Amino acid sequence: MGTDSEEKKKRLLVFIVAYNAERTIEDVLRRIPPEVGDHFDVEILIIDDASEDDTFERSELVNRTGVIPFKITVLFNPVNQGYGGNQKLGFHYAIKNDFDYVALLHGDGQYAPECLPLLASVLERGGAGAVFGSRMMNGTAALKGGMPLYKFIGNKILTKLQNFMLGSRLSEFHSGYRLYRISALKKIPFDLN
Repeated sequence: MGTDSEEKKKRLLVFIVAYNAERTIEDVLRRIPPEVGDHFDVEILIIDDASEDDTFERSELVNRTGVIPFKITVLFNPVNQGYGGNQKLGFHYAIKNDFDYVALLHGDGQYAPECLPLLASVLERGGAGAVFGSRMMNGTAALKGGMPLYKFIGNKILTKLQNFMLGSRLSEFHSGYRLYRISALKKIPFDLN
């Protein structure tokens, strides 16, 4: 039986959407800071979306080595569900398994796992239902991280337009680096889209 502090930890699912990420998935897993486990009961869920490479096998291999200090569950979609379909599967998993929070990462490493402790603590402390990471707050860091120039420019233009239309001040509307409070996620009819 654990201590009181261990029993009170909120449950965080780190959900990694993966498609043809054989070359990057291990690095993404290794970059998840172990200290996330100091504050949360962490599980990692990888859903391989019918990759044409060995993403599933590589994920299973890393899991078997035991070098990642968290429980890892690896699932495989035999038919590609697309980015949105894969997200829905992960969200349902988080809800069904009674997690408190879910963090969405990409298997290609475009979102920094190193930021998980900060983003998760902001979500836990605040009253928000979601926290979004941004690749655009640090100048051209997104380009250095592998974002194609046309996507970088398009993202900047669309974000400026959407900020103007909505009267908001977000640095990036189109970030896939998202953390949700499960109680808020349950209220979103994400299956309708």
